[in-house]
Amino acid sequence: MTSWDPTTYLRYTDERARPFVDLVARIGAERPRAVVDLGCGPGNLTATLAARWPYARIVGVDSAPEMVERARTEVPGVDFALGDVRDWRPAPDVDVLVSNAALQWVPGHEALLTRWAGELPAGAVIAVQVPGNFGAPSHRALRDLAGEPAWAPLAGLLRESPVLDAAGYAALLTGAGCAVDAWETTYLHLLPAGPDAEHPVLRWLDGTALRPVRAALDPGAFTAFRRELEVRLEAAYPVRDSLVYFPFHRVFVVARTGVRG
Repeated sequence: MTSWDPTTYLRYTDERARPFVDLVARIGAERPRAVVDLGCGPGNLTATLAARWPYARIVGVDSAPEMVERARTEVPGVDFALGDVRDWRPAPDVDVLVSNAALQWVPGHEALLTRWAGELPAGAVIAVQVPGNFGAPSHRALRDLAGEPAWAPLAGLLRESPVLDAAGYAALLTGAGCAVDAWETTYLHLLPAGPDAEHPVLRWLDGTALRPVRAALDPGAFTAFRRELEVRLEAAYPVRDSLVYFPFHRVFVVARTGVRG
């Protein structure tokens, strides 16, 4: 099982929070009965849902015990549960379902979205954000390196494109009877780079994309893999004025159920 490190994930808290804030801002629900955050991670963003809808029942669900433990410790007033998003079924009072930067880890999540659209009450909102950065130099470098013969344990581990584009999600959920608002955004993150520090894009990937690589390699091999990846990232993302310019593309969809058909 691939574990999560909440501290590593939260290294770039502000940058990772921006898509969540932009996603939730497009949810028009005024007084939902219950709001569920699927793939809630350490709960720091789930807490903002409680502030947005103080009279709603707020639930966070994550499959990583480390994340749920952190959330339960640091975020009061929210019900955090350990669970797989593939097994989740909405209670009758769930009016808002949020999933931020989680479904890219779930093969076949398109079927889940269709099922949720049918199981949620009419007028409920499904709000999803997934990274669409898999064609970026960072992720290409990671896949190219993992595909070299020297790293045989990583063969086939990293998928090239595990998400749809905005049009793909819009078509999927429109077909499921929803009214859809879908869009894509590229954020330009200016990551500080110190002269003796690791490359900031490598540190970013540590919290997400490198997790399955770490799980597949022994510690010594993983250290060597990171060292080689860092060389490639330094070439792709040079330091300028003590900053690395890191564009990151994301895909959003907000769908209201039971509106069409």
